[in-house]
Amino acid sequence: MGDDLGDEWWQHDCKSDGSEGEEDEVEKKKSKNKPIKEKPNVPKKAEKRKMPTENTVTAKKKKNEAEVCFAPPFLAVKCITPVSSQASNISRQESEKEKSTKSPKKKKRKKKSITDVLAASDPKPGCPADLQNFLTGYFSDKRSVIEQEELKLQDSCFLTCNDLTHSLSSYLKHICPKWAKIQKQHTEKQSVVLLIVCSSALRAIELIKQLTTFKGEAKAVKLFAKHIKIEQQVKLLQKGVVHIGVGTPCRISDLIHRDGLSLQALRFLVLDWNWRDQKSRRMMDIPEIKQDVFKLLESCILDRCQAANVKIGLF
Repeated sequence: MGDDLGDEWWQHDCKSDGSEGEEDEVEKKKSKNKPIKEKPNVPKKAEKRKMPTENTVTAKKKKNEAEVCFAPPFLAVKCITPVSSQASNISRQESEKEKSTKSPKKKKRKKKSITDVLAASDPKPGCPADLQNFLTGYFSDKRSVIEQEELKLQDSCFLTCNDLTHSLSSYLKHICPKWAKIQKQHTEKQSVVLLIVCSSALRAIELIKQLTTFKGEAKAVKLFAKHIKIEQQVKLLQKGVVHIGVGTPCRISDLIHRDGLSLQALRFLVLDWNWRDQKSRRMMDIPEIKQDVFKLLESCILDRCQAANVKIGLF
């Protein structure tokens, strides 16, 4: 056996044994040096959220209250404010619910307009006392007491007032029985004998139509601002003799201040006092027109009334 294997058989066995051990050690070293593959992060299954029970809620509230008690003042304020705001909101909601259940809301009463008041009241004819009351109210802030007494009109300054039975022609015949004679004596230009003051241009046209049976051969002129320029009216008054003027207080006062209309021949001033428009308003119920009437009376008429040159009538 020894001869067949040769003399060096034992060496081969030793080498083979050693080489195998060395190879194992080398493989182990290589395995150690190799990088270890990290396992991918597998997301964990979502934990089921447990719904808070009453016991847990009360326990959390106690913890919060304990933390507030032992917290420093600046933290305590931050924790306390939301709690107080929530409590105030709850109390407000409860109070609103109680009010809604106990008593219904009261409806606000609407203020009555001038039309409602005048429509409900019976129409009464104007009298000199009504005009005096309006004048005292207008001059109360502008004049002293002594000046107000001087501006008061006597009963002799007024004509008989309309008792709501007259038309315009019948009323004028009643207050001017000698109109035919007065008409013939009037020869001055830029002046009128009879001046009728109304609230609007449409009302002025209606009144001019109602003058047909009274005026006779007298000439009437329109004195309002609608569709008529003031220059045209000045030229019309300068051309010939005009006996009657019918218009609004604003345009009449403008013509007087521009020297287009003179009051030297004026004898009768008639205010369209009792007529009512579609809203049941009289001329003196409209603030703008009322102010214009007062300005006209103050600037031109009252002095002539006190001098017995002009008389006022309420139609």
